[in-house]
Order: sequence, then C-alpha cells, then structure tokens
Amino acid sequence: MVLLEGKLFTRDIMEKLKGETSRIAGLAVTLAKPNSTSSFSPSVQCPNDGFGIYSNSYGPEFAHCKKTLWNELGNGLAYDDFSFPIFLLEDENETKVIKQCYQDHNLGQNGSAPSFPLCAMQLFSHMHAVISTATCMRRSFIQSTFSINPEIVCDPLSDYNVWSMLKPINTSGGLEPDVRVVVAATRLDSRSFFWNVAPGAESAVASFVTQLAAAEALHKAPDVTTLPRNVMFVFFQGETFDYIGSSRMVYDMENGKFPVRLENIDSFVELGQVALRTSLELWMHTDPMSQKNESVKNQVEDLLVTLEQSGADTPQVVLSRLVQSQALPPSSLQRFLRARNISGVVLADHSGSFHNRYYQSIYDTAENINVTYPESQSPEEDLNFVTDTAKALADVATVLARALYKLAGGTNFNNSIQADPQTVTRLLYGFLVRANNSWFQSILRHDLRSYLDDGPLQHYIAVSSPTNTTYVVQYALANLTGKVTNLTQEQCQDPSKVPNESKDLYEYSWVQGPWNSNKTERLPRCVRSTVRLARALSPAFELSQWSSTEYSTWAESRWKDIQARIFLIASKELEFITLIVGFSILVFSLIVTYCINAKADVLFVAPREPGAVSY
Repeated sequence: MVLLEGKLFTRDIMEKLKGETSRIAGLAVTLAKPNSTSSFSPSVQCPNDGFGIYSNSYGPEFAHCKKTLWNELGNGLAYDDFSFPIFLLEDENETKVIKQCYQDHNLGQNGSAPSFPLCAMQLFSHMHAVISTATCMRRSFIQSTFSINPEIVCDPLSDYNVWSMLKPINTSGGLEPDVRVVVAATRLDSRSFFWNVAPGAESAVASFVTQLAAAEALHKAPDVTTLPRNVMFVFFQGETFDYIGSSRMVYDMENGKFPVRLENIDSFVELGQVALRTSLELWMHTDPMSQKNESVKNQVEDLLVTLEQSGADTPQVVLSRLVQSQALPPSSLQRFLRARNISGVVLADHSGSFHNRYYQSIYDTAENINVTYPESQSPEEDLNFVTDTAKALADVATVLARALYKLAGGTNFNNSIQADPQTVTRLLYGFLVRANNSWFQSILRHDLRSYLDDGPLQHYIAVSSPTNTTYVVQYALANLTGKVTNLTQEQCQDPSKVPNESKDLYEYSWVQGPWNSNKTERLPRCVRSTVRLARALSPAFELSQWSSTEYSTWAESRWKDIQARIFLIASKELEFITLIVGFSILVFSLIVTYCINAKADVLFVAPREPGAVSY
C-alpha cells in the first residue's frame, strides 16, 4: 500500500507503480497545495477528440489537434487503466493519522528491522462493471430483461441541460421555421482523476457564472419583449465526456423533441474558459471549415463585427480575432456544426493552448482563478465581497449581454445594459467556496436545502440526476431572470387553475425566499420564469448503440461500499501461536463435551417426583 504525496502524483511515478502491480495493492494520494509554477492536468492533450466536427474526412488538417494542442499540459492519467484502487485523502488529519501509525509501528530503531505489530492499510472499492460500456450495458440489459431481481452493473452518465428563453415560448409545440433564435451557450460540468471531485473553477464555473450574470443583465433591458429575435440561454451538462448534453439537444432538435429546431438558430455564441485572461484580450474563435460556404462566412463576419461593437464601450475587455486559420477549441458549438452550418463563435481567454494549468484536475479551484477573501471576514461578508475576478467576469458578462441584445435586433438600450459584479461574486462564492450560504438558501425550494454543502459544489455529471450544480444553476437562473408573483403556494404548484398563467409558457417555483427583518423566519415566494430542464443523456443509450463512435458512450460502474481502514497486524509467529492455542482449545472442548455426554445419565439425574404431603 502506497501513501503518495500530491506533488508526486505524476505520470512518470504512476507508470513506475503501474509496472509493479504485483506488489502494489492500492494507492492513497494526499491533497497538495499547488504552487504558482506547478501544473497538473490528468486530461488528454486533445479533449473530446473524435466527437467534435473535425475528422479524417472533414477538416483533416484540423483533426486530432494537429495544429493546436489545446491542453498541452495534459498527461492523460484519467484515461489510463490501473489494476489497483486509488483514493484521494482530502482531510489532512487522515493523512497525519496514517503517517503517525506508520512511524510508530513500521520504522525500526537504530537501523534495525521494525518489530510487530505493524501498521497496515486496506482499501475497498469493488467495481461491478468490466471491460467496456458495450459489455456492461449488454449484461445489464440481459439482467433487466430476464431476471426478477436484476443486478445492474453500470449506468450511463446522464443529467439535465438547463435552458431558458428571453421571451416565453409555447413548449407544447415547436417554433415556426421563420422564428429566429440567438443561442448563448456554455458548459456546466468538469471532472478530475477522482470520482465526484470536480471543482472546475476555470474549466466550467467562471463561464457559466458569467453567462448567468449576462442573462440577468439582458432581462433588465426595457424592450426585450419587442426584440425581433429571441435569445436562448443554454447550460450544457456532460460536455467533458464527449459532448453528452449538446449532442442530445441537437438530436432532440433534429427529431422534433425540442421546441427550438436547428433551422431556428440564427447565431451561436459560446463562452469557453474566460477567467484567466493574461491581458485585456478575449479571443473570438470561429470554424474555418463552415466558412468555406460564402453565406456562412458573411454571417460569421457580421457576428464578429457585432461582438467588436458591443465591446467598444467596455475598455476592460478587448475582443480580438485570430490572425491565422485555426480550429475551434473543444466546444458545444462543434456538435451543432456537425448537424448544420450556422454562424457561431467561441469566446475564450486563450488564443492557442489553454491558460489553465489545472484543466480538469483537483486543483482547478477558486485559488486557480484568484478568488480570495480577507482572512478577518465572516462567511456572510465573504459572500458579498466583490473580488477582482468578479469584476473582470462582470465586464465579460456585460459585453456578452450587449452583444446578445444587438444580435436579437436591439438598438435603443445597448449601453444601459450592465452586468452586476455583486451577482457574479455571490455566484463565485457559492459555487467555489461555500454552497450553504444565505443567498443560495433563499433561491432554492425548501426540499433542496440538503443539496448545499458547507464547502464548494462539485461539478461531475454523475448518474443520479439532477445533480447539485444543475439544481442550483436552474434556480439561480430563474431568480435572476424571472419575476416574483403574488401566487400562493398551492397556486404556484398548480398554476393551471389561475387565470392568465400557463405552464406551457412558464415554469413556477416556490422558493424559500430571504429572511424577514428580524431573521426569525423566511418569506417564501413564487418565482415565474422560462427556465426549464432538458434531458442530457447520450443518444447512444436511447438508440442502444453502446459502441457508437457518433455519440458519447460513457458509463459509470456500480460498486459496493467504498471505504478504507488502517489497523495493526501481528507477527507470523504470534499468528501461529494464536492458531495453535485456538486449535488446542477446540480439541479440549470437544473432548470435554464427549465425556460429559457419555456420563450424562450419571451427572444429570432426574429429580424424584414429590410424594403426598400429610399434616
């Protein structure tokens, strides 16, 4: 059993340990504090390769990251197969206990061999699934088909996309072909080497927080209900695992299972990683292949001009074009381009490789994007403390909101649209530092309080859905863009009985609300919004194409209890003596039992019956 310092958790060392599988029973990795010069990314250098738009038959010069390795620091550890369990020790006290046990019992004195008892460690993480998704899904299918008590061995990764419209639409049917929609998209999820540890500060949180702030700012524009085009805000789940969320939405659009169709999309603006700008520049990435179509090229040019104009009055953000022809970075836009040529752009803080040194790792935390707070402050003060990162992201949100306003046909109030840094800082604090805070509590339903932990939320897609992140983003978007109504709790839960209210146009949420002035009870309220959830399950599982190369086929094994323990083990001599003594006691007890049984009629005489008693 190996206890490995976090700074030593590298590919070189893991390869050496992997080569000693006969001697390695398990690995426990301690959480290290990364320094300013270190880097660690267990992802691959070309994320989502093979599931985007580029392939050997379409844009081969851009396929497999030939021109740009987006994640140059990626070591691919998360995609390797290890025959022994690997645990992460996040609690420093646990690490100290293990080290102390080892030092007390496993280190010899003055160079001598250690004496018994010795400290030992055991890791339990038995997984049911084997080989591949196709194999485990086939076994699960057979079990569920022919067994009364089926034992499912794996589950597909799935959750829900969060989406909303600037102007309400009737979700019971589809939009007319002539209705134009501008899509603003970003991703919700991240991952790391370890299960359900996915802080994703730069890879996910900064971008979806920015989009939430932009949505709030745009909804405050006075004339949004009269704009010629609608705007759809989408937060995709499962993008880390080969575009689960976006591929499912495209699939549903193509098959008429989603109110918005692909032909309704006028333009597509996506936020990539945006928190680590090394200068004022925010880079605009476009697809060179679709622009071979002259019409699409002109539309993309108009889109870029609109973005540049929208950023002109925000000197803290300079929107820049790439000098050379370059592929799109890993993005949801790629899945839409696979289905239809549309004008789209991805906004990111990098022109080439990622600036994020901890892409999809346990170290992509608040500190990675410089979200820090004065030590003397209380949690409530931290919640409302506007950090420099919050200000920078609010500037990006302002540019995005103004661009979406212009793309939707707005002209009158462009310069009055302004994202609120207070909103951004609250969101960053809730998602990256402490989810269980007063603001998050106020925007959620009462039954969802348990989803908020005292630490940061983790943004792994998982198999039980919706996840904590999905719920919080759903309700944050609803509260930022929706309207508080005067409906009672009963009316809010069933608005069909209320005149002028429609479940086809709106979603209604009964939330806890803020505390009253005396801080004695909350003031619950009904929030009406256009925020909805859409299934984020890969079409491969809908179609039972478990070996698909068109759609994501990621699945998660089921397991029994995951646990670890440390204990003392005795010497072989003591174990042998214990065995002999135990065996001797067993033989002695058998002999005694036999003798007692043989003499039972003598040893155990039945008592005489009492005779008659006379007085």
